[in-house]
Amino acid sequence: MNLKKEIVMSGIRPTGFLHLGNYFGAIRNYVKMQDEFECYFMVADLHSLTTHPDTKTLKANVHRVLAENIASGLDPDKVALYCQSHVRETSELYLYLNMLDYKGELENTAIFKDKVRLNPENVNAVLLTYTVLQAADILLHRAKYVPVGKDQEQHLEMARNFANRFNHRYGNVLPEPHAFNYNQDLVKIPSLDGTGKMSKSENEMATLYLADTDDVIRKKVMKTKTDNGPTEPDTPKPDYIENIFLLMKLVCKDDVVEKYEADYNSCTIRYGDLKKQLAEDMINFITPIRSQVEALLHNEKYYSK
Repeated sequence: MNLKKEIVMSGIRPTGFLHLGNYFGAIRNYVKMQDEFECYFMVADLHSLTTHPDTKTLKANVHRVLAENIASGLDPDKVALYCQSHVRETSELYLYLNMLDYKGELENTAIFKDKVRLNPENVNAVLLTYTVLQAADILLHRAKYVPVGKDQEQHLEMARNFANRFNHRYGNVLPEPHAFNYNQDLVKIPSLDGTGKMSKSENEMATLYLADTDDVIRKKVMKTKTDNGPTEPDTPKPDYIENIFLLMKLVCKDDVVEKYEADYNSCTIRYGDLKKQLAEDMINFITPIRSQVEALLHNEKYYSK
């Protein structure tokens, strides 16, 4: 019996190189989903225009995001990998949904406040209705699941509200989307400076990108914040040290992590050695992805189908 697969939808903005947080926080789950669901993964070029109006590098950025997703394990024969602006029905649904939302509720969204903080000289109309465009992306495909973290739950709740308002006015057309993450908390990858999480736009030296060269990876990791080490056995780790061990658990072998855990607990840890180990294991993880990305960027077939 051939059961219809449930629909998953997500997107990523082409506003910079993908980084370790994108991979472990999202793409790794996308790769798992592609064998279980009908997946629509979008490069959100329209979203990027709200805060990055210079279009000179937009096409190249779209191609890079596609290449980085494919190199990270997404199979174009299993999922719909597409550019947002190429699906004109998105803009049409966005228009209808804009007739169902209100200025006050949009001004109170966390994403609007955050983008105003980051772009105070470019508070345009679409920036205000950013969550409406997000809802159009999701609802257009009648997606049941959207892989999002806690910081995106408000926007998904608004998408459900817009779907209900649309259905009330036009008939029962759009299903309500729900968050989905394999019953696991999404991994939040900390920045290398111990403050916040890795970001495309804030503090590049504290973020590990999938495009970083070996030397750049070593330089960034060796600058990671540490201290003089514990002075008593089994001392709880400060947040910035816990962050380093989290990164190790993502790319290092279990016995390596266990060795440095034991060194920390016995007050014999040498942070220089730890960071050198982390840097080499991070290089071993990122290099195959980076190499495949560069090969794909020279192969136009993925962008001309």
